[in-house]
This record gives sequence, C-alpha cells and structure tokens, in this order.
Amino acid sequence: MTAPYSELIQGATQLRLAPGPRHEQICARLHDLMRASVANMPAIRLLPLRTRIILDAQTALCPDLTLVATAADKLWLAAEIVSAEDHHPDTVVKKQIYEEHRLPRLWMVDPRYNNVEVYHCSAYGLVLKSILAGSDLLTEKVVPEFQVSMTDLFKA
Repeated sequence: MTAPYSELIQGATQLRLAPGPRHEQICARLHDLMRASVANMPAIRLLPLRTRIILDAQTALCPDLTLVATAADKLWLAAEIVSAEDHHPDTVVKKQIYEEHRLPRLWMVDPRYNNVEVYHCSAYGLVLKSILAGSDLLTEKVVPEFQVSMTDLFKA
C-alpha cells in the first residue's frame, strides 16, 4: 500500500488517504497497459503514478494516471480511481477543476461499481461520453493500441 499524499485544492492542502490494495491493483493495470501502448508514441508521455500536476497557483492534483501531450507539455488525460473513503474530492471537486481547466479527457474509474465514466472536453465543459461496465472496452482514439475490458480491469 502506498502512503497518504496531499493535493492543493482552492489554495488549501488536502490530505488524501493511502489508496487500498484493490485501488493500487487497478492503477497498476492501467499504467502497465498504457505504458505499453504509448511506448512508441513520442507525442504522448505517461507520467509516473500520482505525479503532482500544477494547474494554477491554487491547484495541484495527483491523478492516478496522467498522459501529457509532449509538444505543449500539457495535461491531456487524467484518470482518477475513486475510493469509497474519499470519493467526494474525485467525483465532484476534481471533476469540476478538470472541467474549468478544459482537460481534453477524463476517466473516472469506480471500483465500487466496476465501471468507468469517460468524459471529453467540449465547448460546454466535460461531457459524459460513456459509462463502461461488464465486457465493454475502454479505448482511446489518440492511443490506438490501448484497450482493456472492464472484466480485465476490475478482476480480482
């Protein structure tokens, strides 16, 4: 299990609980699959697990998975694995922050329900494109080699 970590939200430091074993197992799967998928893609860089991303002077977040567009060195995709103990920061607060910063892609991975909500940035903010569950495949057009079924992502 990893240690607790902190994020800066609206200028206040927020201590986040250490993720549990299932959270870390899912996170490791996502990282392993994404690392292999972007290995030959110089335009996209996968950052290490929970790298601190400074969005502005009042905001620094630590997504569970982070892809950066290398040309602009800009956050392109964040994945947040929701923990039952502190789901409000991920599902409400951080989603709003990502929307305000016009994040192109957001994945909300929820082990409580074995599903993934996929959001895309639009002129109107983050738009829910799909809720994946069961045998659905999580894919990303910009990373064509990446795909994982919900069954494989959430397996014990």
